[in-house]
Amino acid sequence: MEDLTPLLLKYGPWLVFVVTLAARIGAPLPAALLLVVAGGLSALGQMSASATLSVSMLANVVGDIAWFLAGRRWGYRILGLLCRVSLSPDSCVRQNEDLFGRWGGLGLLVARFLPGVSLIAAPMAGALRMSWLSFLSWNLLSAFAWTAAFMGLGAIFRTEIDKALSLLAEAGVKSLLVLAALVVVIAVFRWTRRRRESLRRADLLVSAQELLNEIAEGEQPILLDVRGRAGRVGAGAVEGSVVVELGRVEHAVEGMPKDANLVTYCNCPNEASAVLAAHSLRSLGFKHVRVLAGGLDAWNAHSLT
Repeated sequence: MEDLTPLLLKYGPWLVFVVTLAARIGAPLPAALLLVVAGGLSALGQMSASATLSVSMLANVVGDIAWFLAGRRWGYRILGLLCRVSLSPDSCVRQNEDLFGRWGGLGLLVARFLPGVSLIAAPMAGALRMSWLSFLSWNLLSAFAWTAAFMGLGAIFRTEIDKALSLLAEAGVKSLLVLAALVVVIAVFRWTRRRRESLRRADLLVSAQELLNEIAEGEQPILLDVRGRAGRVGAGAVEGSVVVELGRVEHAVEGMPKDANLVTYCNCPNEASAVLAAHSLRSLGFKHVRVLAGGLDAWNAHSLT
């Protein structure tokens, strides 16, 4: 299997451990591809399947425990950082909230196979205060399923993988340049989208301090909580806020006057969900709609001072 085969034959499961751990921490390394190749070699009797499975699971669990602890310590702030570093959409936090809200611990298993969501599943579990027993149980299961799936693919398609890797090796530098160009295009596209969304939200933002000042002066803004159920349960909410489900915004504001003072909030990078809800409200004819800058964290920080 060309370049990867000699490396795996030389370093064996240790290479799988190092690459998989680095990938779980956040490094852009092809851990899944390495497992596919390792699965093919294991099927040919050139690597130990049990050792490869064990070290891959260990690397997954160690990396996820580190992020789980970070989520417990820093909450949603670490999630926002990860979404930015990984170039995932700002909606990735909401996607994880929806997963945990719908399936609980099973969300760890589902998220493991979803690009852009997998990396923040463990810190999300920490931020939502999942119990250690539940986290470790589901994490072990998901690590096993993920490792077994890719090793199984390698075992089943070992001949085809050989051919594919041979073609890549023959292409040499050209294939690397094409891959690098693709990564650059994706990065530019996502940066451009974030820049466009940032400009869209600029005229919507209101700070927590400004909002508290308005309340002190007798105004009564209606705060709309657009987070998922798991986020509301795990991190609390602004007292008196109205729960809004994205995609069903019109139901939450039914009967409210069109000139109502509405403020949406979430706990996501760049207030992505809150901005989306605000634009939906404006399209429904509501004239005075703003977004709480910094979301729930900013509100708590100012209201407690």
